[in-house]
Amino acid sequence: MEAFFVSLAAVAVGEFGDKTQLLAVVLAARFKRPGTIMAGILFAVIANHLLAGVVGRQIGHALSPNVLRWILGISFIAVALWTLKPDSIDIQEIPMSRYGVFAATFISFFVAEMGDKTQIVTAMLAARYPSLLAVVAGTSTGMLLADFPAVVLGNKMAQHVPLRILRYVAALIFGAIGVAALLNAAIG
Repeated sequence: MEAFFVSLAAVAVGEFGDKTQLLAVVLAARFKRPGTIMAGILFAVIANHLLAGVVGRQIGHALSPNVLRWILGISFIAVALWTLKPDSIDIQEIPMSRYGVFAATFISFFVAEMGDKTQIVTAMLAARYPSLLAVVAGTSTGMLLADFPAVVLGNKMAQHVPLRILRYVAALIFGAIGVAALLNAAIG
């Protein structure tokens, strides 16, 4: 259960103000089909995080636990710094609706998550925890908890949520996790 809750919290907090949350707002405003958009997000996130988890799992098997703790600590600090950089999206990059709302959402989210901080966090957590299913379920749930309200609220959310402050809080949490991992690696 620890792997699930750590994964959920890390991604849910880190997702606020991320480009995929902004993408959810844009898709909701453009297509006005929240149920279909949520389904596209759900399948894209699960597919993307499963891929990241499998890669992370392989990394975890290839490295010693202490080396993995050092990499995990440094990676979380890097993600903390990355979180401070505001994301933006290009509305023109969203696939045209001729593919359907579900396909447009799935493709947009899957591509937007490639190499994104939540995908990297998923890989790191999958390398750290033995339960790949718990990590993928946790990171996917955390992402959905952050993105589904953006779909429901559409553009109104972007006008009322101080994303800059949320980015700072997320960066602080990622940084604290990174420092804790480095201290653990130095002691262990």
